[in-house]
Amino acid sequence: MDDTEAFDEDVRSSGSSSDDGDHIRRGFGEFEFDDDEPLPEIIEEDHAGSEEEIQQHCLELFASNDYIMEPEVFDTIKMYFRAGGMPSKVVELLSDNYTACGQTANILAEWMLNLGLDPEEVMSMIENHLQELIVRHFDPKKADAIFFEGGEAPSWLAEMIEHYPWRRLFYRLSEEYPDCLLLNFTIKLISDAGYQQEITSGITAAQQIEIFSQVIRTHLMKLLTEHEDNQEATLKEFLKLSTYGEHTYLFTQIVLDVLSQEAKGGSSVRRIMQEMEKFALSRGYNVIPISICLDAASETHPREAIALASMMSKNALNPADITVLFNAYNSTSAPPVSLIRRPQLLELLVDLLFTGGSKIQAEHKPKYVYLLAYACGVSESFNTKNRLRKTVNKEDVKQISQAIEKAQTICAGNKAAGELVAEIPELYKCIRYAVVAMGVLKWVESVIFELNYFELNPDPVPVHLVLLDEVANIHPLMHSQILNLYIKVFERTFQELDVLIQLNLKRTVLDRMVHLLSRGHVIPTIRFMKKCADEKTADVSLIRHFVSEVIDIIAPPCSEEFLTLFLPLLENEAITGSLRTEKRDDPISVFLANCRKS
Repeated sequence: MDDTEAFDEDVRSSGSSSDDGDHIRRGFGEFEFDDDEPLPEIIEEDHAGSEEEIQQHCLELFASNDYIMEPEVFDTIKMYFRAGGMPSKVVELLSDNYTACGQTANILAEWMLNLGLDPEEVMSMIENHLQELIVRHFDPKKADAIFFEGGEAPSWLAEMIEHYPWRRLFYRLSEEYPDCLLLNFTIKLISDAGYQQEITSGITAAQQIEIFSQVIRTHLMKLLTEHEDNQEATLKEFLKLSTYGEHTYLFTQIVLDVLSQEAKGGSSVRRIMQEMEKFALSRGYNVIPISICLDAASETHPREAIALASMMSKNALNPADITVLFNAYNSTSAPPVSLIRRPQLLELLVDLLFTGGSKIQAEHKPKYVYLLAYACGVSESFNTKNRLRKTVNKEDVKQISQAIEKAQTICAGNKAAGELVAEIPELYKCIRYAVVAMGVLKWVESVIFELNYFELNPDPVPVHLVLLDEVANIHPLMHSQILNLYIKVFERTFQELDVLIQLNLKRTVLDRMVHLLSRGHVIPTIRFMKKCADEKTADVSLIRHFVSEVIDIIAPPCSEEFLTLFLPLLENEAITGSLRTEKRDDPISVFLANCRKS
């Protein structure tokens, strides 16, 4: 017997009408009818009428495919018999229309298990197919009717949300049908059951304030307690969720504004508020009025708030508005520094001073420098009860202003690499201040991407990259931005350079990455190189160079996360095969042996 015949035989045996008829006949004996028993609600409300009409409706149901498998089949049979229906007709229709769809699926699943497939893989295959069918045929009106018929949530709903594949289905459906009552109720059940961290879609979470509050709280706690290496992905989820709409943005910002007043963790929350503002602006939302209104200084200094809002709304500096702010902050009764300590304004000032070149008007340059230094150098203390300012410390403003002025003059001088070497000691002094380091970072990025830069600067380590090493030494918070710059240079194709020169240049960039790794930016750096190896976007010799440099500066014990990323590079024969010896006494073999022991 071939597979087709065996399949047909299994289906016939599992769907035999005589067996099902016997089962139904045996089941009829179990029915006990009570004349006072009410009709089932669906029949009583929608199909109450003559006995002939009830019989006809029941027969239509019996004639549908696999109706014997429906949970309400016995209620329908009772209804049919009470209306005077004949048992033989029930047996005939239920047997003839039994297609054994569920039983056939079970047989196929059992066959796959017998062939050696993993049970979880088979289960996943069935679940995914069922989910696609549900998504394709889902009717929100029929789903909502479940509430109106039963008056409460069906019992199977609580069982479904215990399993992630079905929760994932509800998330997907709720995005397509945000007004479905059943789906909204299910999402609330999921949130109440403690699965808020899975809800990352604004459409899903923003339908009900209770759900949105729980989800925001869960994501915020995760963001504040997670390790910095994993915060980037968590922050992206939080930003997408909180900026789903202007109403979600406003709600989240108000909550965060209250939390930012706390002594413990308040600065971290304020940083998240700033990231939210920046992300919302990138999505085209005009959130500047909201952000400024949340700042208490906007009430006491409306003129300065209007000047600030004008520039931020246009994302461009205006000499007239800058003058208003300069006069206010250069006076004895300056507004709170929080009004101008905004990422968007600081970025505009840094870009203009360090990459603006000839755009800077000489008479306004001192104003730009002073406002930038004031925003970065002033510290204030407030009364915790009434939030009134107690002290203002401006001691560092003068020194920061001088450092910005010196560094800006050097960067704007367009000096050749040889001339710039003489200025490095002075730049090193200025780079001690974070705002100057950020300006130098932006200036270096603008310079090295100029046409023919590396062709005109053939030094093994260009002086501009040396400056980035110093920034990495002093300012760990800029490590991710420095790595992003290195990645841009590494992935860029320099068509004007010879192939060997390009390889040498990329080795130089890899050396800078290794230095960054040695300063503590480990996981993101290793993750990038593993990505290059997996996707084969870099020459094997370059990855080999990186691995050999890293192995020289590390030693066990190492974190599990680091080993998960780095060991595949070490164990790759194409990468490290030429670096190993037969005696296994080379650094790579020794490192691998130590890792296996531990």
